[in-house]
Amino acid sequence: MTVRRLADESVQPASFAFSAENAAWAEKRIGLYPAGRQQSAVIPLLMRAQDQDGWVTRATIEKVAEMLGMPYIRVLEVATFYTQFQLQPVGTRAHVQVCGTTPCMLRGAEDLINVCRSKIHHDPHHLNEDGTLSWEEVECAGACVNAPMVAIFHDTYEDLTPARLEEIIDAFHAGNGASIKPGPQIDRQFSGPEGGETTLLETPTATREKFVPPAPPEAPAAPAAAPAAPAAPAAPQAPTNAAKPRDVAEENAPAIKGTPADAKVSQAKAESARAAAGNAAKADGTPNTAMREGSTGAESDASKVDGGKAVGKEQATSPAAEGTSTSPEPVKPEIVAPEANPKEVSPTADKGAVAPIFERPEGAADNLKLISGVGPVIEAKLNALGVTRYDQIAKFGAEDLTRLDTALNFRGRVSRDNWVGQAEALARGGIEEHRRLFGKDPR
Repeated sequence: MTVRRLADESVQPASFAFSAENAAWAEKRIGLYPAGRQQSAVIPLLMRAQDQDGWVTRATIEKVAEMLGMPYIRVLEVATFYTQFQLQPVGTRAHVQVCGTTPCMLRGAEDLINVCRSKIHHDPHHLNEDGTLSWEEVECAGACVNAPMVAIFHDTYEDLTPARLEEIIDAFHAGNGASIKPGPQIDRQFSGPEGGETTLLETPTATREKFVPPAPPEAPAAPAAAPAAPAAPAAPQAPTNAAKPRDVAEENAPAIKGTPADAKVSQAKAESARAAAGNAAKADGTPNTAMREGSTGAESDASKVDGGKAVGKEQATSPAAEGTSTSPEPVKPEIVAPEANPKEVSPTADKGAVAPIFERPEGAADNLKLISGVGPVIEAKLNALGVTRYDQIAKFGAEDLTRLDTALNFRGRVSRDNWVGQAEALARGGIEEHRRLFGKDPR
């Protein structure tokens, strides 16, 4: 997102005040928030002020900060962060915001921008001749299905063609914006299909009969049979813990109490035999391909037994391996101590960005932060490189700019931001000269 600053002081009004109606609305809006949370009304109040005057002025920010008991800088942060707030005068009858995000761009947003250039002004954020129209390109305005589209104040106009946008701009320019219906400009309702509905066209019935399932048929009577002989008593089933959950103790499950010891041993032997069969191919260090063909480097569970020593095939199937233990002792992972004094790598320092590459001029250092694109961190780096004065930067040639851009790893930003031109203006006439040439206050 580009840097957003307040408009030049030459267009800033001396004061701001809500109208009587808006002042009452603002007091009611502030009262909706609980005690101590009234500052949450900052966005609604700024929007109401913008609806009243068309844009957010410095005096507006000061007034809202006073009403909410907020520091001025906090309200300024909100106003300059959200692009919904206009920080300079806009057209009194229409400010056209053309969506330039991917869906709209694919559907012809570039043609809509060209219409704004020809009908309003070649550059965005500039008024037309009579001050009634202005335009800008914005990010997604939330009508991707109906692309391309524009927003004018609180309404959107969708499914546009260049010819239709020209008609809309002409209507607003003539003061007849209310004659244009917002929303889709083709035969569709909201985001529905063009031409009307295409599904669920059947007329629903007024009533629906209750479904009554048919009665089941009566079963035929069974023929008389001779009395059956009494069944022999079933043999008692041996208790087992084959389905016993692993986290259930026997005292909490009476049904599995009393399991004979030989049954536990038999189960342990069966589990050991299955483990030995599955690990036989990898107990000697070779990969186990029973589960995954072509696998390499698989480590056997059997190699973790006996303190980490590999267990051979014979050992894996030995009686000791079969009956003495049902779960091998887990092997603790090896903990590697970190390096005592790890070396911190600083890409900036390693590239030599803080090493002086220019001869520091005599005299006190200038405030390089007045150059657009230079903040406190960049200023400190420039001073470390030996760059401290406006007149020094103003004399830089192409080779000097390349060295400076490489040292800061800016990839051409020094030239794009025209540091040389800005420094020359500041050295010649200070802030006023910079404002005259570049149209904004460098502070």
